[in-house]
Amino acid sequence: MESHFLLKIPNRAGAEIVYGAEECYRHSIELLEELGFLKGVLPLQDLEECGRVRETGFVWMKQKAPYEHFFVGTNTRVSYATEVTAYVDKFKMKKMTGLKSKLVFLWVPVTEMSIQDPSSNKIYFNTPMGIGKSFPITAFMTDEEKQQKYLEQKTEE
Repeated sequence: MESHFLLKIPNRAGAEIVYGAEECYRHSIELLEELGFLKGVLPLQDLEECGRVRETGFVWMKQKAPYEHFFVGTNTRVSYATEVTAYVDKFKMKKMTGLKSKLVFLWVPVTEMSIQDPSSNKIYFNTPMGIGKSFPITAFMTDEEKQQKYLEQKTEE
């Protein structure tokens, strides 16, 4: 059962909104793939609502509770608030809210995520202070994406 409707709230006027864990998961994966990001870059849990305003590029994802995730490939702990928002474009999420990365003893907001050159296989993260860091894209692959890449390499051999 699909739950869609249009909403009239500032920033969210004319939004496409979906509700429920399965619909939101499907919607978020489709969005990440459309933007050129890997599925594992936003590992949100228990999604309840996802929305997108195509005209402005504004998106949001609401989950039941804040969630922390440890990315083994980058040795980084990331915190996701109950609501994560961004303005999106191909290979870029900017003006992000609800996302923080732990550096030593400090939680630092992440406000931008981008893939500047897809052939470089790097993903860049930036903070409001202008500090940024890049990681290999493979660090954010899901098990399914790793398996697919492995199979593609095998067929090329």
